Amino acid sequence: MTLVPTIDEVGCAAHGDCVDEAPQVFALNGQVAEVIGSGPDDLILAAAKGCPSVAIIVTDSATGDQVYP
Repeated sequence: MTLVPTIDEVGCAAHGDCVDEAPQVFALNGQVAEVIGSGPDDLILAAAKGCPSVAIIVTDSATGDQVYP
């Protein structure tokens, strides 16, 4: 499975936990996080689960199914 993260820009409060967890995948751009790269599925899922705003949506690239939240 290959997971793809996207940011819910309305829900993001720029806490930065995703950047701490996966700096090669996420960065803060002002008041919102953005996806800047890719990484292992387990790292992407850990960053999503660690987001206090639940603003990271994770989908399976093969099926298009939403994996998280």
